[in-house]
Amino acid sequence: MRQATRERQARVLSELLEKKHVTVKTLAENMAVSVATVRRDLKTLADTQKVNLVHGGAALPRETYFSFEAKADRNLQAKQTIGELAAGLVSDGEQIFLDSGTTSFSMAGPLTRKRGLAIIVNSARLALELRAANMNLIMLGGLYRPDRMDTIGPIAMSTLEQLRGYVAFIGADGLSMDFGVSAADIDSAHLYRLAAANARETVLLVDHSKFESASLFKIVDWEKVRRLVTNRRPSNEWMAFLEARGIEAIFPADAADAADASDETSTHNVNSQPLPEHSRALNVSAGF
Repeated sequence: MRQATRERQARVLSELLEKKHVTVKTLAENMAVSVATVRRDLKTLADTQKVNLVHGGAALPRETYFSFEAKADRNLQAKQTIGELAAGLVSDGEQIFLDSGTTSFSMAGPLTRKRGLAIIVNSARLALELRAANMNLIMLGGLYRPDRMDTIGPIAMSTLEQLRGYVAFIGADGLSMDFGVSAADIDSAHLYRLAAANARETVLLVDHSKFESASLFKIVDWEKVRRLVTNRRPSNEWMAFLEARGIEAIFPADAADAADASDETSTHNVNSQPLPEHSRALNVSAGF
């Protein structure tokens, strides 16, 4: 398959994951290709059961929505940015926990350049990505979920209960000032709540879309979160909320610059001192 075809199909899936339904006409206009080209792409995706063909377009299969592959295609650039920033918080020789989500998975590449890490994971996919001689991996056992390639349940929690002294990096499906940090499935929420409870520090990894609403199952209250890494400067309301709770917000320098243009706030880069409101704007490419 040609690179251009792969990129088009990835874009189709990305739009589907965001909108749940797309039309042939809209896709053709957005990608500046013919209707016939879009129809061929949709047929290829349907043949591999990644989309359902409907009249005039395509829809996302319900069973696909929560799979690792489906989530990986959402806000891909944002997750890569977050992964670089989060990995920059990890020093050689540290002990960390990474959840099985796609945002934590984006830390894997940068982390392979570190030395002497001890990493706790419940993701088989992440364990394979982190296979390197310069780090120690602790893989939690438990009930295996093939669609997510991770482990959950009482065995995973029992193993995690024996561990302390690590920094936990966890993602979320939703955020709420009142409800806290939340996930879309109860098993993940239970496991990551324990990971945060046993950690010496918890770092929350979320892209800009997660600030819009809460998900069904609470992971932790805000008091358990020490830092929040995201791809854009949060709104002034969220910045004030995080500052009041002593939570450091970390986001790219260019995101701070964009916010400064409209909010007239101060700009900072990777070499600056922390902002008074417990936030830092970092250059993603610097120092990683």
